[in-house]
Amino acid sequence: MKALVTTGSVGPGLELGEVEPPQPASDEALVKLTATSLNRGEVRHLAEEAPGTVLGWDVVGTIAEQAADGSGPPVGTRVVGLVGERGWAEQVAVPTHALAALPDGVSDAAAAVLPIAGLTAWRALEMGGLLLGARVLVTGAAGGVGRLAVQLAALAGAHVTAVVGRPERRTGLVQLGAADVVVGIDSAAGRYDLILESVGGTSMRRASELLAPEGVLVTYGRSSGDDGAIDPYWFGDHSGARIKGLLVFTEVDRRRLGTPQLEKMLALIAGGQLDPQVTRTGSWDDPMPLVRALLDRQVDGKAVLTVA
Repeated sequence: MKALVTTGSVGPGLELGEVEPPQPASDEALVKLTATSLNRGEVRHLAEEAPGTVLGWDVVGTIAEQAADGSGPPVGTRVVGLVGERGWAEQVAVPTHALAALPDGVSDAAAAVLPIAGLTAWRALEMGGLLLGARVLVTGAAGGVGRLAVQLAALAGAHVTAVVGRPERRTGLVQLGAADVVVGIDSAAGRYDLILESVGGTSMRRASELLAPEGVLVTYGRSSGDDGAIDPYWFGDHSGARIKGLLVFTEVDRRRLGTPQLEKMLALIAGGQLDPQVTRTGSWDDPMPLVRALLDRQVDGKAVLTVA
């Protein structure tokens, strides 16, 4: 079968190649791929992978073979799901606890943003507890996770401050629900009940200083490439505050995060309450233009590849 494989050339490279089809476990459905979303966590390490490696996390397609244990949707159902690897292939084995059926009216491209970006945003906000009236700060707000987090937090009744790296990346965030948009975290003021931090380095250190006495900081990335740093006296000054780490794959495996959360976000999209912010699309026959755009931070929102 066909799949996008790493080329192993100098710099990031992807091309269509032939690979062996998957052998689903009893609780996995076989999905025929129709669309996938690109994530920076995938594409930034392409050059480091051995030639012929199949990556990919976000899966949208049609059930070609129902799980042997009878779980999950039946054959022919349009679905979206999450896998830890080998998602950029014609056929993908997807655990049924991380799979949801698509409602009519939700496009493949719209659904493709939900597995990584949607579930990360959902769980990060959930870790902050009740959000009604809360002050929420979202760093990296112009990206895929950030734009979904801004919308979901606003829908939950929070006062949302969005942080972007450059002035031109502010576009559309107020319309998505941000009460304030600031350029650089040093421009953020006050104390926040919940901070979603994805930049790392000095951004995380500054974010930790902005937490309210009983606040929660959820860290789920370091797009700056720098490790997060916390002042050694921080815990003495913030004895009631908490810092939590989030890796969506761990949440899916241990907490069975997946189907219910995907279904709720799909319903929000179908009802016009959640905009998936798909701003760039392309064909998996020619993936590199979107890969380069993502690496060059030219994508505000999400980039999606469709499969012919």
